[in-house]
Amino acid sequence: MPHLPLPSAVALMALVCLAAPNAAVAKPAGNTSSEASKASSDKEAPGEALTAEAINGATFSAPETPEGGGKKESKKARAKGKDKRPQPLLVKVQVLLDRAHFSPGAIDGRDGENMRNALSAFAVAQGLPASQTLNQELFDKLAASSADPVVATYTITDTDASGPFAEKIPAKMEEQADLEAMNYTNPREMLAERFHMSRDLLSALNPDAAFDKSGIGIVVAAVPPLETGKPAKDEAKSKSKSSGKSEDKARDASDGKSADKPAADKGTDTSKKDDAPKSDDTSKKDDAPKKDDAPKKDIARVEVDKVTRHVRGFGEDGTLRAYYPASIGSAEKPAPSGEAKVKGVAFAPVYTYNPKYAFKGVKTNKTFSIRPGPNNPVGIVWIDLSIPSYGIHGTPEPEKVGKTESHGCIRLTNWDARDLATRIERGAKVVFKDE
Repeated sequence: MPHLPLPSAVALMALVCLAAPNAAVAKPAGNTSSEASKASSDKEAPGEALTAEAINGATFSAPETPEGGGKKESKKARAKGKDKRPQPLLVKVQVLLDRAHFSPGAIDGRDGENMRNALSAFAVAQGLPASQTLNQELFDKLAASSADPVVATYTITDTDASGPFAEKIPAKMEEQADLEAMNYTNPREMLAERFHMSRDLLSALNPDAAFDKSGIGIVVAAVPPLETGKPAKDEAKSKSKSSGKSEDKARDASDGKSADKPAADKGTDTSKKDDAPKSDDTSKKDDAPKKDDAPKKDIARVEVDKVTRHVRGFGEDGTLRAYYPASIGSAEKPAPSGEAKVKGVAFAPVYTYNPKYAFKGVKTNKTFSIRPGPNNPVGIVWIDLSIPSYGIHGTPEPEKVGKTESHGCIRLTNWDARDLATRIERGAKVVFKDE
C-alpha cells in the first residue's frame, strides 16, 4: 500500500512522549591530524588514539586470560567498562550496527546498554546466539555486512554554518510556542544529529574544528545523513492534493478530532517559511543520498517492548528487519497495552498541547501549538497509531533515548523514527509487549 501522504506541518493532538539541509555524501576519511588524539587522555595507549585510520582499521581481538585465573581480568574489564572515552573499535561497531538498521542510538564510541542490546538483536538476526558482548564471530558478521569505511570526511557548507539556528530553546513548552521554528541551536548540534552521533563524539573526533566555519573538513560517522523534510516521493504527492484534502489528512493523523488552530499551523503555511526544512531541495543531486526517494515498505509489523525499552520491525515473512532503542512511557503516563495499527505518518509535524494531558511543569489551561523543527517535542516525524493520542515519534534529545522515560508515547531518535516512518505501511500492526 502506498505511503500515506500528509502535509509537512500537521497539528498533533498527542502525548509528548531535531531541521537542517540535506548533507552531501561524505567522502572516506584518510588520516586525521595528530591533534585528534587530544580528545583522549595522556594515559591512552597509542593504539587507542581516536583517528579515522584507527577507527576504520579497528579489529576485534579476544581478551587474554591471565595466568592463575580470571580475577585480574575481570577487574580490568570492570575498569574498562567505566572508561568514558570513545573507543575506536566501539565507534566502528556502532556505525556498522546503525547501517544494518540495528540502532545503537546515538553513536558515541562507548560501551552502553543501547549498544549491547543492539548487538544481541543483530546476533539473533544472523542466526547466532544472543550476546550482549562482542565476540569474534559477531564482529566478523558485522564487518561482512558493509565494506565501506565507517568514518568519513565531510566539508561544512555555507548553509551548514549559517543555519538558521534558534538562539535558545526554552525549557517550558508553553514558551516554545512563541518560536517561529524549533531549529537546532548551533552547527555542532545539527552536524552531530545529521550523522547519528553524540555531540561529545563529534567534538572528540574534531577537537580543533570550528563547526560554524564553511569549507572546514570534519570527520563524521559514515551513515546515511539525516533528512528532516518530507521524502521526495511524498512531497510530489502532497503537491497534487488540494488544500481541503490535506486538511482532512491532518485531522486523520491526529486524534480524529478537528480543533481551532493558528493559521500558520494549518498545514501548508509553516512548511513554506524560510526556516522550514529544505532537505528535499538537495536530495536530487547526484552526490546526495537517495535513501528516501523510493523507500522500500518492508516493515509490516512492529513490536514495542515496554520492559526492555526497544522497538522491533518485522517483514511480512516474520524476518527481523530493524531494531531501535526507545523511551516508552512512565509510571505517571504509561504506554498502552494490547495492539494498535498505524493510521498514518506526518513529517515535520506541528505539536499541539491539550490541557487535558496535564503534563507536569506545564502551567496553562490553554491549548497551544509548537511549530516544526528537530527540537519539536515530537521531533521530525510522527507515526500516528489507532489508539487516540498515541504515536511513535522523534525527539529533541537523541542521547537520552532508552535512558529516560516519556509521557506515554514511543520515543526514538530522529533518524530512527524517520527510518521506521519511511519503511512502514499504513495499517501495519503494532503490538505492545508488557513482559
